[in-house]
Amino acid sequence: MKMKRILAVFFAASLLTLSATSFVMGQTKDENKPTEATQQVADSNVTTATEAAADVEEPAPTPEVPMHQQLKIKFIEGGPMWMAPILICLIIGLALAFERILYLNFASTNTKKLLRNVENALNNGGVDAAKEVCRNTRGPVASIFYQGLDRYHAGIDIVEKSVISYGSVQMGLLEKGLTWIALFIALAPMLGFLGTVVGMVQAFDAIEAAGDINPTLVAGGMKVALITTIGGLVVAMVLQVFYNYIIGKIDSIVNNMEDASISLIDILVEYKNKNA
Repeated sequence: MKMKRILAVFFAASLLTLSATSFVMGQTKDENKPTEATQQVADSNVTTATEAAADVEEPAPTPEVPMHQQLKIKFIEGGPMWMAPILICLIIGLALAFERILYLNFASTNTKKLLRNVENALNNGGVDAAKEVCRNTRGPVASIFYQGLDRYHAGIDIVEKSVISYGSVQMGLLEKGLTWIALFIALAPMLGFLGTVVGMVQAFDAIEAAGDINPTLVAGGMKVALITTIGGLVVAMVLQVFYNYIIGKIDSIVNNMEDASISLIDILVEYKNKNA
């Protein structure tokens, strides 16, 4: 009996424990599950937040300004009265530089080939045939050769003097227009600095008229000062690059002229000794 009573109590306790566990777990699920009212409030909040986010427009991206448009804006901000002369210096300077580059490229000659043709013409057809070769060849070297061959009958000394004299003439033609390019290289920064000084004077005039140092008053004058200076320096740097290229090209042509002239004199001396 005692054992049956103990088993019955244990069985009852087990049932009570299972029942309590089931009740607690059910309460926990009910607490975690939102009520209908709570769900409606939450849905309303989410909807409101979504609508608010939709109402807030994203800032439009700033359009990228093309380079030529930026240059145009800076030109206007710098003041056409000061930027126009700088632009004129750039345009005229580049035109002269391109003209010189084209002229020098056409003036370049294969002097070794020309000397070989002149020597062959001398040996086969005489001085007149050599002059015809020079006449049909472009460039200052061929022109110098022609002048020397044209005076061959006056003697080698006269030929040498003629080559030297006409070489100086051709060098002057090669350097034609370089003084104007050098002028614009020096003038462009000066115009920029002039705009700088005028801009500073305008800034101080604005300060004096207002009686107070206000950044907005001096901004216009300072902008003119800085932009004109930058413009003048940029123009000078661009023209300086072309100027140095042209000088290097002229030096190369002149060196070829001198070497070819010496070789021509040697060829004529050898030809004269053969026919003496």
